[in-house]
Amino acid sequence: MPMDHATATEPQSRRHGWIVIGAFALVAAATQLLWLTYAPITTGTAHHYHVSESAVGWLSEIFPLLYVVLAIPAGKVLDRSLHGGLAAGALLTLLGGLLRLFGGDFAWALAGQCVVAIAQPLVLNAITKLADERLPERERAEGIAIGTAGMMVGMLLALVLGATLGGPRIHALLVIGAVFAAVAAGGLLAALRLPGAAPSALGTATRRPLRAVWTDQQVRVLAGLVFVGFGVFIALTTWLQALLNHYGVSASSAGAVLVAMVLLGAIGSAVLAPPVLERGAEQRLIGASMAVGIGGCVLLAVVHVFAIDAVVLSLMGLLLLTNLPVILELSERRAGNDGGTVAALMWLAGNAGGLVVAVLVQALVHHPLPAFLALAACGCAAIPLLGRIGRDERAG
Repeated sequence: MPMDHATATEPQSRRHGWIVIGAFALVAAATQLLWLTYAPITTGTAHHYHVSESAVGWLSEIFPLLYVVLAIPAGKVLDRSLHGGLAAGALLTLLGGLLRLFGGDFAWALAGQCVVAIAQPLVLNAITKLADERLPERERAEGIAIGTAGMMVGMLLALVLGATLGGPRIHALLVIGAVFAAVAAGGLLAALRLPGAAPSALGTATRRPLRAVWTDQQVRVLAGLVFVGFGVFIALTTWLQALLNHYGVSASSAGAVLVAMVLLGAIGSAVLAPPVLERGAEQRLIGASMAVGIGGCVLLAVVHVFAIDAVVLSLMGLLLLTNLPVILELSERRAGNDGGTVAALMWLAGNAGGLVVAVLVQALVHHPLPAFLALAACGCAAIPLLGRIGRDERAG
């Protein structure tokens, strides 16, 4: 009986495929854990390394900056050699985690963060192609959702560990990050050796140049939605504590809301996204997230009751982050053999949106009313894109 694009329908190959996806989720989590190690303990980190808080900010800000530069080259690397590029990303993540342990000064910390920032696009851009290669078609949406949820679990771990261990025990945080990266990288390298990859057109079909990929209207629509949605989420997570502080909300309470946003987003990505895709309800989910995001930001601007704000922010985290695997799956359907490049475009759009919207909010951070209204205005910019989702047939 001839095998189709999903060789993984055989029980053993299917099991191997999920092992690979699970190992990938661990590496994705490691990149986020290392990225956000210092974010919850900015003041403690500044004291530990004897630098300013602005300098500590670069330990996190270098990630979206390098992602914007490296997203497309990383996508092309993955289109040429998925396993080679992904293995390199896992090993670089481990190397970055180890570099942070080599010395007790800020230069080593920054060097380690730069190496992990280089690794990040090689890892995250691989999610759609890996699910396409290893899982039968009916399970790919779930695979993308699990991989994306792994990324959010890494964010959650960073926030919880930072709050738990705090500034005085930074070395313990660095050791935990390095050990986690070592286990994740070792697991992925072993998993990639398992048989069962689908022998589809990965590597045999002709790949389109980047310009041709970008001319696809649906790719541009999806990139625009990621730019706005992920941009608003990154801006919120970056400046939430400072904005809520003007409402008399403590740093610990703001941190708890942030943890709730990421936790619900991880659950939504793993549990809610697959049935949404299965039922063809993508447009309704994205529309609901836009409505909640815009309305929620307006509410945050005028309502200063912490319980209400916490519920609104938690719901925003759930929907905005659940959009991510949904949009990645939609982009994978458009991509064909260009999965790495299109995934790179989506991640580039998200990180670029994060930079632009976060800088906009930074200029208004001492004025929460216009800051939240600016976030609502950013959300409104995505409304014209909603009706264009899936309007034309798949290109090529």
